[in-house]
Amino acid sequence: MHEIEPFFNWRHLYTAEEDEQSPFYGRDYSEFEYSNTVYNYFIHPQWDAFESSTLYLKILYADYDLNYCIIELIGEWNDAVENDIMMLKRNVIDPLLAKGIQKFILICENVLNFHSSDVEYYAEWKEDVEDGWIIILNAPDQTRREFLREKIGHYLLFGDVANWRTFQPQHFFQLVDNQMLRLT
Repeated sequence: MHEIEPFFNWRHLYTAEEDEQSPFYGRDYSEFEYSNTVYNYFIHPQWDAFESSTLYLKILYADYDLNYCIIELIGEWNDAVENDIMMLKRNVIDPLLAKGIQKFILICENVLNFHSSDVEYYAEWKEDVEDGWIIILNAPDQTRREFLREKIGHYLLFGDVANWRTFQPQHFFQLVDNQMLRLT
C-alpha cells in the first residue's frame, strides 16, 4: 500500500495544502517519512489524515466558482467501528460545504471495503447539497455491493469512469456533471 500515491497529474493546477479554503491548508508532507497506516500497512505520506485510522484521502481538485471538488480515498471505510463518515463529514465535507462546494466526486478505487453503521451522516450530507450531488466512482465491486446493501445508495450515487486520469479536472467534472443531470 505504501506505493499507492494519490493522483498527482493535477498538482500543477491545484494543491489542497496551498488552498486557503481547504481543510488541509498549510499541511507539510514528507516524501520519506511514512507514518500513517491502514491495518499496519504504511501508506504513502501524501495521503491526508482526517481523524480516521482506516481511511485517508486527498482533495485532488476544488473549484469554488463551479462548486465542486474531486476527492480520492484509500483504505477501509469503516462506519461501524471507526465512524469514518462522521469524521469525513465534520472534518472535510462541512468545511467544503461552508465554502460553497455542492458537488462531490469521490474516487474510491482504493477503498478496500465498507462497514456500515447509521445512515444519519449520509442523510445529512445529502440534505446539505441542495443543488448538488455526491457520487462514488470506481469503487471495487465488493465495496459497492457493501454500500448498496446498506441502502447508502439513497444518499450517494455510484458510477464508473475508467479513464478518469486522462482528463483535465474541469473536463472530468463536466463529464460527471452531464451524467448526473441525466440521472437526477
